[in-house]
Amino acid sequence: MQIWRSLADVPADLGPTVVSIGNFDGVHRGHRHVLEQARATATRLGVGTVVAVTFDPHPMAVLRPEHAPTTLTSVPTRAALLAEAGVDAVFVVAFDREVAAWDPMTFVDRILVDALSARAVVVGANFRFGHKAAGDVALLTRAGAERGFETEGVDLDGGPQVWSSTYVRQCLAAGDVSGAAEALGRLHSVRGVVVRGDQRGRELGYPTANVPTSAAEAAPADGVYAGWLVRRDTGERHPAAISVGTNPTFAGQRARRVESYVLDRDDLELYGVEVEVEFVERLRGQVAFEGVEALVAQMHEDVGRAREVLRA
Repeated sequence: MQIWRSLADVPADLGPTVVSIGNFDGVHRGHRHVLEQARATATRLGVGTVVAVTFDPHPMAVLRPEHAPTTLTSVPTRAALLAEAGVDAVFVVAFDREVAAWDPMTFVDRILVDALSARAVVVGANFRFGHKAAGDVALLTRAGAERGFETEGVDLDGGPQVWSSTYVRQCLAAGDVSGAAEALGRLHSVRGVVVRGDQRGRELGYPTANVPTSAAEAAPADGVYAGWLVRRDTGERHPAAISVGTNPTFAGQRARRVESYVLDRDDLELYGVEVEVEFVERLRGQVAFEGVEALVAQMHEDVGRAREVLRA
């Protein structure tokens, strides 16, 4: 997998390509439906390279930052998922005010024609591009006829709910991690490095691996979940009961974080280790308990339910 972050990074001898364009945040089932068509088109045309064009940051973060969506995947994670979906290279357009001001034909000429030598462009049927989203599939089709590439607008996939990054975010905001997983075609996860927390869990008999979250990252709604903790360095997968939130039973914690108790393990040394926390099912919402005894009793019940869900 090649990742290009500027026009200068694109090899001069790249040769013809089939290009798909989108934010591709989450690389959900709808995205993969479009990418499957891009690969099929490349095979039909005898083109060896499929390129995904994506944007960083999300255009809304530049144009209307107060309305910018949370991110489902970082660019490296997105690139890895795109590779799994059959993409050969990813061109990350550094989106800024200058790029936002490009009219549709400037985008076509600079990115698709001059840089990527596109023989075909495959996008979702609702694709928009260029200044003030003035470009659509019809315009792209006309541009392709003039510039020498085919254009395919692929009908949106999913039903009755169309798969989209917005839908995945809505599911996560409601704590519906199973709905998010259905749209993604895999478990939603949060990645990060384990940091030292308050160590209350260890004192209560349930030591947790703590991963901070940011307001820009799409984590599930506050609550308790069954899922898996995966070490990124070794690939080891551990069944876990996972708490998302600020731990309201204890005063003082303000930062939102993901805390994973690996079932039946108190011997894991995870500080400083990058992990991926995968969410399988929501067990309950977050509750402020009147005392430690009530909290421990609920934690015991949560672990039992997580064990049932994960059959661990």
